[in-house]
Amino acid sequence: MSDGVLIVGEDVCAEVVSSKDAFDAVEAVFGAMASGDAYNFPVIREAIGYADALYGFKSGFDKAGKTLGVKSGGYWPGNMDKGLTNHQSTIFLFNPDTGMLQALVGGNYLTAVRTAASSSVSIAHLARKDAKVLGMVGAGHQSSFQLRAAAEQRAFEKVVAWNPHPEMLPRLESVAEELGLAFGAVSPEQLGAEADVIITITSAFEPLLMKDWIKPGTHIACMGTDTKGKQEIDPALLARATVFADEIAQSVSIGEAQHAIRDGLIGEGDITPVGAVINGTHPGRQDAAEITLFDGTGVGLQDLAVASVAAVKAEQAGKAKRVSL
Repeated sequence: MSDGVLIVGEDVCAEVVSSKDAFDAVEAVFGAMASGDAYNFPVIREAIGYADALYGFKSGFDKAGKTLGVKSGGYWPGNMDKGLTNHQSTIFLFNPDTGMLQALVGGNYLTAVRTAASSSVSIAHLARKDAKVLGMVGAGHQSSFQLRAAAEQRAFEKVVAWNPHPEMLPRLESVAEELGLAFGAVSPEQLGAEADVIITITSAFEPLLMKDWIKPGTHIACMGTDTKGKQEIDPALLARATVFADEIAQSVSIGEAQHAIRDGLIGEGDITPVGAVINGTHPGRQDAAEITLFDGTGVGLQDLAVASVAAVKAEQAGKAKRVSL
């Protein structure tokens, strides 16, 4: 890149970064993490005591991709009432050779698309090839990104969905119709009975899916739990499943696995980095009846990977600005 700091706005990110771009970037960085070529720094995430907001920093270095940076932002639950998304963030990229600020990239769209890419990567590598029914638990802002990305990985024929606030389900129904998929609003129990792949994307602090509701052969991508205390899944379900994660350290501390670890139902050694499956050092799903579960906590390297793609593509398209500090 040329001299100065590249500025890539939210609208430009949405124009230049596709779901396929995000999938490729996230898949590559998960593989690099598993091989030791990329690592995340400790996460800082705190309640600031104002506006009920959670704020923090995620950062890391991808030696393979030469990407260094930090994502700063968090969750403001009152933003929807102001016409804004609840998740707000900005990504800073630095030159790993000099430490100089290289790019300033809007992080809201990229957070949604990289989170969807994460579950999509897990579906690509762990779900049964013949999966036909997609279950969606949650219907917030990120749910439509999740549905679109998942639909690219398997030949789904139907979407079944449940949300604590059912009035939000038409958002998902319209996306399903656009994709040519049948749609049904169901109970959580019925969702578990029908779905071959389930994505949970809520901000819950209690289990929404119980172990006995899930049928053999299901793949579950748990995408909402990213903070201590959050929970979407019955801990006993993790003990029943083969568990994978984006990063084990986050999975056991702030991810869905924190509760099963606390209850002594599984140990840290029972969790496999999904990057090991990507790299071919772990077989992934081993039979059609196996329940696989991906604990997607959201790591900083995902954000840096998609932000790097956004910076390169935006500059190539002449859609970014450069400023001198």
